Amino acid sequence: MESNDNRTYRKHFIPLESNPEVFTELVHKLGLSKSLSFQDVLSLDDPELLAFIPRPAYALILVAPTTAMYEKRAMEEDAEAEYYEGFGEQEDMVFFKQTIHNACGLYGILHAVTNGDARRYIQPNSVLAHLLEKGIPLKPDERAAVLEDSAELESVYASVASKGDTEAPRAEDEVDFHYICLVRSHRNGRLFQMDGDRKRPIDLGELGEGDDILSDALGVVRGMVERDKGENLNYSLMALVPTHD
Repeated sequence: MESNDNRTYRKHFIPLESNPEVFTELVHKLGLSKSLSFQDVLSLDDPELLAFIPRPAYALILVAPTTAMYEKRAMEEDAEAEYYEGFGEQEDMVFFKQTIHNACGLYGILHAVTNGDARRYIQPNSVLAHLLEKGIPLKPDERAAVLEDSAELESVYASVASKGDTEAPRAEDEVDFHYICLVRSHRNGRLFQMDGDRKRPIDLGELGEGDDILSDALGVVRGMVERDKGENLNYSLMALVPTHD
């Protein structure tokens, strides 16, 4: 997704295909336990299809078409928002400002696994553990630089990014889709929309009891899809869930 402020990027990554196998391989190589993996959510409202998704769902990653309506709404919502300045262990959410072009899939993964209960599954001495150790104490711009400057992150990402069922675009290409993460706060239990291209995390309200976010978050996703009714509805959705044997 092209940023609304037409920023100049110092680093470009190949966009990830919206494919749970690709996302799962990447997140495991980054250091998330193989006890969790990504799975397609094939329906927003069919109970029979939703029953196939292992529970609890720890996070959702929505793949949204970057239509003119999507861009306009994002700009309007951000117009009144303050830039996020949080840092340290007191943060309600771990937020990564996107400064790597075409890496919104990576930022979606990072937001999914560094917040909520999935954070407990990050393995010690992994790429993810190193990024958290270095990044958590820092304000957003400095934290973003940790990602940009991580050779191990770039190497692992490059080993997976070209995989999938379709030919990968070039890193410098503009693509017409964007990844958004929905995940619970590990501190206050509220649901947040996490998008490194936006000014800050977006608080979507309280969640019900328990670890699973799927039922509550699906209502949010349905609202997003409904708002774009009449335009490109090429949405897809993945959930971070317990690995199904």
